Amino acid sequence: MQTPPEIPIRLFLTQPHECGYYPERQARSLVLDPASPHLAHAYPNAINLGFRRSSHQIYRPHCAGCNACTPTRIVVERFRPDRSQRRCAARNADLDVHVAPAAFSEERFALYVRYLAARHGDSPMANPAREDFESFLVGSWNRTIFIELREAARLVAVAVTDVLPQGCSAMYTFFDPELAARGLGTCAILQQIAFAARSGLPFVYLGYWIDGHPKMDYKRRFAAMQVLRNGSWQDLA
Repeated sequence: MQTPPEIPIRLFLTQPHECGYYPERQARSLVLDPASPHLAHAYPNAINLGFRRSSHQIYRPHCAGCNACTPTRIVVERFRPDRSQRRCAARNADLDVHVAPAAFSEERFALYVRYLAARHGDSPMANPAREDFESFLVGSWNRTIFIELREAARLVAVAVTDVLPQGCSAMYTFFDPELAARGLGTCAILQQIAFAARSGLPFVYLGYWIDGHPKMDYKRRFAAMQVLRNGSWQDLA
């Protein structure tokens, strides 16, 4: 695997804003210059340093007095599903899996709107426009795929996945809120791991994990997990 070249790029610090995980706290982020023409080249190095992509921005939490957000990744060749994950895979074995370039479609957008209304009905995200979908999920400079899950041709889940030289980044997943019993979020991660394995990519980056936070506990259940601590990737004990 060839190491991406180092490219000078400006770094900005956002203003304080409400933390998405602890509302009583203030959060800030380091953001690579969103106007830089070198974002695509910087992205592989940045993700190894704990950054993530959101829309057109590459960011990393940088909060005063708090370092709870811990970058995570799965070592693909060492991953073995546990019993619960095997059951999830069996429960969804009837679904067809299709990998497509990231792009807008009315079918995908309708599913996205339903998902946000069910999961984030009281937030500004709940009423997205087409431009919001394209900006957040498709982007302009990144290589992104949609791993689609279909039940008898009906779209039921989309795993939005950035493809990098060293692995996949699980950027976002949305699914039919009426099919919660299927465990489509877990199924999507399993499909991303399978795609990375087929593509010879060593890692799947799962974003940030917060020890003890109920919304983040599912990430700990994936075997072969590594976390970025003190500047180096370490196995999560």
